[in-house]
Amino acid sequence: MPVFEGLFPPGHDKEIQTLLFQLAQWHALAKLRLHTDHSLDLLDKATRLLGDQLCNFQQFTCTAFKTMELLLETAARQRQQECNLDTSTSTICSAQPKSFNLATYKFHALGDYVRNIHLFGMTDSYTTQLVSSLRIHDYHLSTQMIMT
Repeated sequence: MPVFEGLFPPGHDKEIQTLLFQLAQWHALAKLRLHTDHSLDLLDKATRLLGDQLCNFQQFTCTAFKTMELLLETAARQRQQECNLDTSTSTICSAQPKSFNLATYKFHALGDYVRNIHLFGMTDSYTTQLVSSLRIHDYHLSTQMIMT
């Protein structure tokens, strides 16, 4: 990906280029509108490769760089602390270190895509709108029955 090429030191640049490619490949496979067993097998393999590459990124690249929270995050944390403390005391907050976190739901959920597509089809082919409208309708019916 020429746009990102050379932004990082040579060893890390290759890791990041590989990660970006695998993210793009996974996204392209996950967003297909029509899947076959073969495309789902490809998505499953791409998910495994992406997971491995994310672990490599966390262990190799993330540990090599010192990253800090953004100025907006620091300011928001300082405002929050001021609200929690007495307003007469002022504290100066410095930027806190931030690290890449694989232990979040978005990464955990990647492994469920293939199974969910097998069970329900693509995520854009169904909606919860019908269920939520039925719940509201049932709620109104039950309140009318209680009132009568």
